[in-house]
Amino acid sequence: MSEIERNKQCARDLFAAISRGDAQAIADSYAEDGVLQTMGHTPISGRYDRNQIRAAAAGVLDAFPQGLEFTLHTLTAEEDRVAVEAESLGTHVSGKTYNNHYHFLLRFRDGKVVEMKEYMDTELVTDIICGGQRP
Repeated sequence: MSEIERNKQCARDLFAAISRGDAQAIADSYAEDGVLQTMGHTPISGRYDRNQIRAAAAGVLDAFPQGLEFTLHTLTAEEDRVAVEAESLGTHVSGKTYNNHYHFLLRFRDGKVVEMKEYMDTELVTDIICGGQRP
């Protein structure tokens, strides 16, 4: 398997861990110095290191007691990067349906995420995940 194909599989594995609500596997997908950058100006936007990802993943996943299912529409890879177009679907603890659309850009080193940038509909994040709260 080429490095590009391995990186694409690692991206698939990460989203499978998110879909099954496995916070430990999510954090383990990241390199020791790996970071997640969630774009926008919501209360959950920002740059998170691996330890923060582990803590935040559990909290976000708890907000979806029946799970948050990700569907990967396309994966495009080059060098150490994988671009993912995806969609999520789940029922928030508020009872509202959460269906967001994303673009993720992941960079890998030795099969681990070094950096993931997450772009999504931030208004939907604010309305449902953040309960309307703004920073």
